[in-house]
Amino acid sequence: MSKLALFGGEKAITKSEKDIFKWPIITKEDENAVLDVLRKGAMSGTDITKKFENEFATWIGLDKALGFSTGTAAIQCAMYGCKVGIGDEIICPTVTYWASGLQAFTLGATIVFANVDKKTLCIDPKDIEHRISEKTKAIVVVHYLGHPCDMDEIMKIAKKHNVKVIEDVSHAQGALYKGKKVGTFGDVAAMSLMSGKSFAIGEAGILATNNTEIYDRAIAFGHYSRFNKETIETKDLEEFIGLPLGGYKYRMHQMSSAVGRVQLKYYDERSAEIRKAMNYFWDLLEDVPGLIAHRVDEKEGSNMGGWYAAKGIYDSEALGGLSVTRFCEAMRAEGVDCNPGANLALHTHPLLQTCDVYGHGKPTRIANANRDVRLLDESLAPSEEIGAMTYSIPWFKKFYPEIIEEYANAYKKVAMNYKELLKDDPGNPDEIGGWHFFKHTKKS
Repeated sequence: MSKLALFGGEKAITKSEKDIFKWPIITKEDENAVLDVLRKGAMSGTDITKKFENEFATWIGLDKALGFSTGTAAIQCAMYGCKVGIGDEIICPTVTYWASGLQAFTLGATIVFANVDKKTLCIDPKDIEHRISEKTKAIVVVHYLGHPCDMDEIMKIAKKHNVKVIEDVSHAQGALYKGKKVGTFGDVAAMSLMSGKSFAIGEAGILATNNTEIYDRAIAFGHYSRFNKETIETKDLEEFIGLPLGGYKYRMHQMSSAVGRVQLKYYDERSAEIRKAMNYFWDLLEDVPGLIAHRVDEKEGSNMGGWYAAKGIYDSEALGGLSVTRFCEAMRAEGVDCNPGANLALHTHPLLQTCDVYGHGKPTRIANANRDVRLLDESLAPSEEIGAMTYSIPWFKKFYPEIIEEYANAYKKVAMNYKELLKDDPGNPDEIGGWHFFKHTKKS
């Protein structure tokens, strides 16, 4: 292999990127849909949003969908829909974005974290059952970085213990698990649709479910303008019709829902091209030591959806113990925006250990709990290692083989020259990644 750019060699990346990283794809059709909302002064209405909800529900394969201002709000209302309340516990993977679980605090509940599997980077089904208590109300599963969770095993556990399953699909819209869309296995799906996601419609979120009570409770909590006799079927809510139970106004802005209707028409086609590009990239690196693909075997009927925030799994031992930090430094010198790590394990954040958010006089995480769930964090050490074994890869949006090949060759070049990097390897810092590390700005 040629000399590393870090030591004065030529950069591996020389070709124009064209529009291979441009996302979302916005056309005149999107623009006209937004302009129509603006000209009608319909930004705060619900007519377009309801059309989008119906189309989204049909697309994902569920009975009902409900639009939200953010994915954070959608997940909070999914929790409320599942009757998560004072003193309850939810189980959540510790390696994820904070909005997969922290909304439990606003409902008076707390979080019990579980480890993630080091191959899938999703919640480890083998680490769930022993964390269930009489207070467990729901398991939140995150299809992390587009990789579907092991829903067969998770649903067996949930059914055995009679707990709800909330699927956070923020990273995996349209991904398949054994031929069926993720989000359709649990009791309710909720997700972000903000502009950095693979299904990107603006600052927005959506909830989808077949469960009428969960849907009705989500409306009652965050959509008081739609909390009426014509909408609600759940008898327990009838006496409170019209009252803002959560005091929240979470409706989706109709410029977002207008874009959503357009994006939905093309999403499957566009995400298929993303998968073609990403799989080609990994196929080119299949035999390169130290670089392990984070992907599924599509022969089993699963896929990675739009492959959001793509990562690779790093085997330091295969590269003589080279730190992922040093590896990424060499990659950046080659012209690749490559950084080590993923989301830092949430249980290590001060907010989940010592912070008193609401003035309880004690850490919020245990303010309403009947046990100190922080003691369970001692068994989460395996998830603290994820940063040292992950690194970013290009998130290709178009299948341009010659560009993808150049990027793959850059990763191969650095991996095959690993011995030159060992001499001045400073090792990894104590923390790699961040609690909110994803870059949502497009490359210029």
